[in-house]
Amino acid sequence: MPATPTPSDRDGRFNRPDASMSLLTTVMEHSLDDGYAEAAKARGDEGPYRLPGNTRGRLVLALGLGLAAIVVTVGAVNSHEAAPTLAKERDALIHRVNDETKAADALQRQVEQDRSKVEQTQQQALRSSGDGGVADLAASTGTAEMVGPGIKLLIEDASGTGQGGNVSDPRNAETFGNSGRLRDHDLQYAVNGLWQAGAEGVSINGQRLTNLSAIRAAGDAILVDNRPLVPPYTVLAIGDGPKLAQAFQENQGGRYLKIIQDSYGIKSTISVQKSVTLPAAVGVTLRVAKPDLPSASAGASASPSSSASPSTSTTAATGKPTTAPSGTGAPTP
Repeated sequence: MPATPTPSDRDGRFNRPDASMSLLTTVMEHSLDDGYAEAAKARGDEGPYRLPGNTRGRLVLALGLGLAAIVVTVGAVNSHEAAPTLAKERDALIHRVNDETKAADALQRQVEQDRSKVEQTQQQALRSSGDGGVADLAASTGTAEMVGPGIKLLIEDASGTGQGGNVSDPRNAETFGNSGRLRDHDLQYAVNGLWQAGAEGVSINGQRLTNLSAIRAAGDAILVDNRPLVPPYTVLAIGDGPKLAQAFQENQGGRYLKIIQDSYGIKSTISVQKSVTLPAAVGVTLRVAKPDLPSASAGASASPSSSASPSTSTTAATGKPTTAPSGTGAPTP
């Protein structure tokens, strides 16, 4: 059996087990100092957070709470009512944008189809008219597709700046920087060299060149007829392939490409092609002006010298006037 504890007091009462820890017990039971407790009690009785005690204060407080509740309620109701309306307007706007986009796409497809029909009709009319001169003129001026043997000239930017120091470098005279990127002037030299070598037609990255074409620069980009080109640059030219390639390499254009390749590392390769296709130029219309033949009455009264006088016809696409005699005799001086 467990032993009965012996009273420690003379009165026979038992002491608490934690009697020896009176300090810790006091801290646990009275964690807040009496002074702090009194200050908290005074602030609770007289502080600013005390509710109003008079009737007027209570009425003002109730009125404020009521107004706040009304404002919150009205805002919630308006938001709930406006949500479906905004959603409907948004959906209607999305449908309208989609419909307009579809209509614009349909019109664009219609324009492309009409353009193709016009080109096909024009080609058929040229073939059926039997006027081979007009068809050849359309091909040579760039307003019609051109197919034939030729050469392919591929020009690529250098991977880094060249290390050449040639004193005959043509770029020094044109205030070019020491760069391995092809410039618009470089491409102009190459194209002019092809024309000089006897090319019948030229295109750059699928852009047909005409007498009205312009090769320019916009920043670092090269533009042909205001259309940017992306390197590498593929130049196609129609002509007698072997002779055209040899003539180009020996003239100023080929020598220029050789110089910038040695000086700046701009690579250029030329190859003979059995068949080359040049597309028709975009935005160019061939217009042929015919001589105004005199009427029968005017021809009877006209002098022989006037009937043999030359008349001038102009091709708007080439911009070059050509002289065609209106009579069979030689013109009178």
